[in-house]
Amino acid sequence: MSWQILVNGLVNAALIAPPAIALSLIFGVMRFPNFAIGGYITVGAFFAYAVNVDLGAPIWLAAIAAMIGTAVVVWLSDALVFRPMQGRGPVTLLVLSIALTLILEHIVRLFYGADVRGFDLPLQRPYRFGDIRITQEQIEIIVLAIAIAAITHLILQYTRTGKAVRATADNPMLAQVRGIDTGWIILLTWLYCGMLFGLTGVLAGLDLVIEPLVGWYLTIPIFAAAILGGIGSPYGAMLGALLVGLAEELTVLILPSTYKIGVGFVIIAILLLVRPQGLLGRPEIKK
Repeated sequence: MSWQILVNGLVNAALIAPPAIALSLIFGVMRFPNFAIGGYITVGAFFAYAVNVDLGAPIWLAAIAAMIGTAVVVWLSDALVFRPMQGRGPVTLLVLSIALTLILEHIVRLFYGADVRGFDLPLQRPYRFGDIRITQEQIEIIVLAIAIAAITHLILQYTRTGKAVRATADNPMLAQVRGIDTGWIILLTWLYCGMLFGLTGVLAGLDLVIEPLVGWYLTIPIFAAAILGGIGSPYGAMLGALLVGLAEELTVLILPSTYKIGVGFVIIAILLLVRPQGLLGRPEIKK
């Protein structure tokens, strides 16, 4: 087995870990699978492209703008789409989220077309360590994913806001009784997750390409990671992203690379049959 495949798997895992964490957080407080994550990631990628290429700003500034801009879009989607329909049930919200991601992708396509694009960055040769090759951008993706995982852990475990998020996810009615402003907590969760989706769009543009479907290509691996780890569990999403990222790359040892996208479907199908709550999730108690 090539060490290059393992490195590629780590990069792949680092790319899907932040949005998988965000998806789990959103599911924890909102209780529905939000398929609009693909549209959010696409919006983040093109926010960064507009600032970096159209305005000529450095990529770090474009990343900050993408995080802020995507957070605003995510907040607006909650205020205008999901919150008014909150009492209609998870299936209705799921269908709305699918429609929303299509709308966001077509808005981007309206302004930028369907051409494949890239950031305005200086060309750099990859680093070589024996037979292993890794680019500067891939190193940055791995470092940022580790930093996001650590920051999310610290927030959830050691801050009042993080503990309030966990309480709201566990039992929103009890959290309200205990004096937690669940509306404010949900807003903060949307904004934080929006920033993670925006950053994912930037990272996808660095490692892959920028196009209106860039978010859609990542949607299934992200859901597979979240379900594998236990949807609603941010820590499970971290573990799931690592396993899915490695599994997708190891697939090329026995199958053509075009079959990598099918790994996510297989993982979701097996988990739903064998362990629906995921590796770190808790089984639902039915009365």
